[in-house]
Amino acid sequence: MTERAQGAAAPRARRGRGRRPADEVRADVLDAAGALLLDRGMGTFTIESVAEAAGVSKTTLYKWWPSKGALALDGYFHAVESALTFPDSGDIEADLRAQLRAFVHVVTGTRAGRVIAELIGQAQTDPDLSAALLARYSGPRRGLAVETMRRAQSRGQLRADVDPEVLVDQLWGACYHRLLLPNLPVTQEFALSLVDNLLRGVRA
Repeated sequence: MTERAQGAAAPRARRGRGRRPADEVRADVLDAAGALLLDRGMGTFTIESVAEAAGVSKTTLYKWWPSKGALALDGYFHAVESALTFPDSGDIEADLRAQLRAFVHVVTGTRAGRVIAELIGQAQTDPDLSAALLARYSGPRRGLAVETMRRAQSRGQLRADVDPEVLVDQLWGACYHRLLLPNLPVTQEFALSLVDNLLRGVRA
């Protein structure tokens, strides 16, 4: 987890009248959004609080994000992206173990687990957040996992007749199920047992 995900964003002093590069402004906004979100959760997360922390106008934020949910989603992913990098060592078992362990750490060992559960819940009634969740978080991350498994199939490490989309559901879907319906905890041991059980049935 990066430093920006550890605490609340301090309000930034507004700069002079010179026009700042858009990429710089956007980075400041995402830093502020991610820090505020992980510190306070969705309950008190607002466009106004992010604008103040980033030193920009609300108009600027609404130009890029249609709702606070869409902004929160981008801020969340900005904060956790580096911790969820998908490895590609050439050994699918090692890579799945490493990625599932990292994922479990993020959702159980940091405040990110609470936040992603809130975002998924709010996405059920916020169409803009739902679209952003699919386009910028769950869709791309699912694509990375599927592509990794297809490369493993090409190396002969997974059976060619196995659907990688189903494997993603079996691994990450099981973790999200426990996260959102916490009858049982999401643990490192649980994640590794998923990999073990899966590969016994699909290894070439």
